[in-house]
Amino acid sequence: MAQKVFITGASSGIGEALAYVYAHSGTVLGLAARRTDRLEQVAERCRELGGHPHIYTLDVADQSACQLTAKQFIEDAGGIDTVIANAGVGGKDKITSGDPEHINRILRINIMGVTNTVIPFLPSMKEQKSGQVAIISSIAGTRGLIGHGGYSASKAALRIMTDSWEYTLRRHNITTTTIYPGWIETEMTANIKNKMWFLMDADTAAKKIIRTINKGKRSYILPWQWNIIVPIMRIIPRGLIRMLTTK
Repeated sequence: MAQKVFITGASSGIGEALAYVYAHSGTVLGLAARRTDRLEQVAERCRELGGHPHIYTLDVADQSACQLTAKQFIEDAGGIDTVIANAGVGGKDKITSGDPEHINRILRINIMGVTNTVIPFLPSMKEQKSGQVAIISSIAGTRGLIGHGGYSASKAALRIMTDSWEYTLRRHNITTTTIYPGWIETEMTANIKNKMWFLMDADTAAKKIIRTINKGKRSYILPWQWNIIVPIMRIIPRGLIRMLTTK
């Protein structure tokens, strides 16, 4: 029986790459994003690769829309095996502008977008006594990146939230996996002028992420070099943080 996987942020970047890797194994896919035209292109490529995609135009910040979409995918696919909360945005804080909306938008999408995406699927997973939840966080959640406090805070929140969820969901045989990518070659990083250490292409990242989800691992950091750096990120001098994140 084909696996049933729902992915947000599927119109580009990691989400798009995940869709293509899953498609190779004939997966029934729920592809959700705001850009319908891009979703249609991704879906067409998934069909060519052997996948069975359904597309859903979705803003993950819209709670009601997420609930309806989850219900629709379960009906369309005949169930749910894995939900991957991948949608997210970055951007500078612009705190001296006097307008908090720059940060608030990041927090709404990156935190509430995850809860809106995942929670509507959990009753079905609980009833069938199985399921996989994967959340794409970031190494930015380890320590505040200069000028990107909102983004860093949102990713740190996901780390704490999924750590708590793991204890609640495992009694229902639902696994939780938190992914902490470093620099991945996507639209989000395309215009970054700072030094991007250990940059990894999205296809390689997607394959590693899926292997991690299938193994039921609680967390995964990629590329591997960040496994060495992340544990000491909280204690190294701010000057070194600046050196690592600027040219």
